[in-house]
Amino acid sequence: MSFVQYGDTIKDGDTAIVFLGHESMFPVKVQHGTVTQTKYGVIRHSTDLIGKKFGSKVTCSKGGWVFVLHPTPELWTMNLPHRTQILYSTDISIITMMLELKPGSIVCESGTGSGSLSHALIRTVAPTGHLYTVEFHQQRAEKAREEFQEHGVEHLVTVTNQDVCKNGFGVSDIADAVFLDIPSPWEAIGHAKSALKAEGGRICSFSPCIEQVQRTCLALEEYGFTEVNTLEILPRVYNVRTISLQIPDLGKAAETDFDCSNPSNQSSPCTNLQQGTVQFKSGVPVREMVGHTGYLTFATKS
Repeated sequence: MSFVQYGDTIKDGDTAIVFLGHESMFPVKVQHGTVTQTKYGVIRHSTDLIGKKFGSKVTCSKGGWVFVLHPTPELWTMNLPHRTQILYSTDISIITMMLELKPGSIVCESGTGSGSLSHALIRTVAPTGHLYTVEFHQQRAEKAREEFQEHGVEHLVTVTNQDVCKNGFGVSDIADAVFLDIPSPWEAIGHAKSALKAEGGRICSFSPCIEQVQRTCLALEEYGFTEVNTLEILPRVYNVRTISLQIPDLGKAAETDFDCSNPSNQSSPCTNLQQGTVQFKSGVPVREMVGHTGYLTFATKS
């Protein structure tokens, strides 16, 4: 199993996603002799998982069932153990596009955090690219290195435990792109410029506060970066549901628009004329939505 190469059969040691529903799923490390508890009962790894195909429907001990899915960066983002705040697919997608990443790209990242963006970057630059990721916190760096090995992508990533603002990324003049997700990104702009290739390399900085963005933009201009711009991504989710609206009184002429005695019009709004309302499907925005996550500042090395 690898996050960048699809495997057909579940093997001992693989990471799998147990899917109970769109709002309920979690990752498991498949191990011989281990069991996993769910609300539908027990999943026995030896008999229910190992040797089965990814995507299989597995019946639990209480008679309920779940799907066992092959892991992807998108599923991992939704289910990973949180060691820090993470980036989600909305921001990750625009970062990947605006940094102009492709298979073979060399990317530098700081900090690694929980590895949400890291997995997406690795999948994008595979099979010939490489990710150099720097994490200040030693335990988080060690855990990220362990996860990359478990997920079969260790050959595509180098994890370094150091302060990027003082020591940089450990590489020079090779990166196609640099991503910064640290409290003071303006202190790492010089090191980012050194890591980027001679000309045309792209940089992105993620910051939750506009004051951080202002200082970062000043540093980018000071180091000669061009095409500096800042984006904020705000997704809005709609739910499709049946709603009822009162039929407006348009006068006697409107009553001739539908012949309710005609069988072909039984599905028309005149079905509910006696009640004075009509029901139909509509897209309704959720009452509460996820708002601001952070500002994404992009620039190009001149």
